[in-house]
Amino acid sequence: MPASIETLIHGIYRTESRRVLATLIRLLKDFDLAEEALQDAFTAALQQWPHDGVPNNPRAWLVSTGRFKAIDQLRRRAKFHVSLEDVIEQLEEETFEQDDEHNHHLEDDQLRLIFTCCHPSLAPEAQMALTLREVCGLTTEAIARAFLTTPSTLAQRIVRAKNKIRDAHIPYEIPARSELPTRLDSVLHVIYLVFNEGYSASSGSELIRQELAQEAIRLGRLLAQLLPDAEVLGLLALMLIQDSRKHARTDNNGDLIRLEDQDRSRWDSEQIAEGSALIQRALSSGNADVYCLQAAIAALHAEARSFEQTDWQEICGFYDLLLIRNPSPVIELNRAVAIAHRDGAAQGLALLDDLLARKQLTDYHLLHAARAEFLSQLQRTSEAKSAYEKALQLTTQEPELRFLRSKLNAL
Repeated sequence: MPASIETLIHGIYRTESRRVLATLIRLLKDFDLAEEALQDAFTAALQQWPHDGVPNNPRAWLVSTGRFKAIDQLRRRAKFHVSLEDVIEQLEEETFEQDDEHNHHLEDDQLRLIFTCCHPSLAPEAQMALTLREVCGLTTEAIARAFLTTPSTLAQRIVRAKNKIRDAHIPYEIPARSELPTRLDSVLHVIYLVFNEGYSASSGSELIRQELAQEAIRLGRLLAQLLPDAEVLGLLALMLIQDSRKHARTDNNGDLIRLEDQDRSRWDSEQIAEGSALIQRALSSGNADVYCLQAAIAALHAEARSFEQTDWQEICGFYDLLLIRNPSPVIELNRAVAIAHRDGAAQGLALLDDLLARKQLTDYHLLHAARAEFLSQLQRTSEAKSAYEKALQLTTQEPELRFLRSKLNAL
């Protein structure tokens, strides 16, 4: 086989395989059969393209070939399972065109697959695992490592999710416009959870799991291309701007560098510019949601030439809007930090103490870390030490543990 053809096929696999799989899942209505068909189609390409040439529309060729390979597979199984004959007949009756006009339908298939993997009847952890496996193409081992579980446990979670989709007859479709707001919320939430786990890992030896952050951004881009609603653009903008700081957030030892101490010349200016433009599009629609408002806050941080020049007044205003749109203890915590920068540590501490008095975020290490910082600034050293010790007890991520220990030891 000419090396150039093999390289081309491997490149097509990297760029097109998830799209091909999405269409095969729609056509075959079976995740496992579609995955087998995908592999069979690429095997056929490796065998045929060196002799027959590369087709004008490789993606459509792969879908068509995979579909026929799946029908052949089902015919072999039908010798032992007569019930499969109806399925085969239905698949044979369905048509699949390989013309350019059909490419739009192929793109829609990826959107269908995202909504299927994030169906609200599936548990959140199953939604994340299935999305990363089927839409992003991450291996079971990679997903298991990211979420600190065993590959066998993760595989069982994925199998149960697939079975639920099959047994509950969950349709492979984009929801009707009337259903879209609630269904889209679920999709965006899963993508945001994946990004957050990549941006700041919940536990383990590394602060950043870049492969997860990148996959979340890829999903965000795909969703924005196919469904450019304000909330989608807002989430993509938020992820791009947050991710723009990745090279400045840790030192050579993997230790955490706070926002105020980061080298801003290492921030990705192209990502910041792209994210800022997306925010403007989202806000101009008049439908700004929580992701848009969070993205606007991130942009204010990113566009400040130094930490000292941060517009805390504007940031506090956006947090006020966020609390109206989406009352949340975590937003209250972030707002308290912003107010502390604007009005002083005493004001921020009072807001955090109010959260604790209401028994909110009592086991959240970032609240106790922020509280320790405010107490330290107010020279209430004994109380600050206690707050740092509490934060250390609740932290499971090693870079944050090292950072908090250093702060405690410096008191």
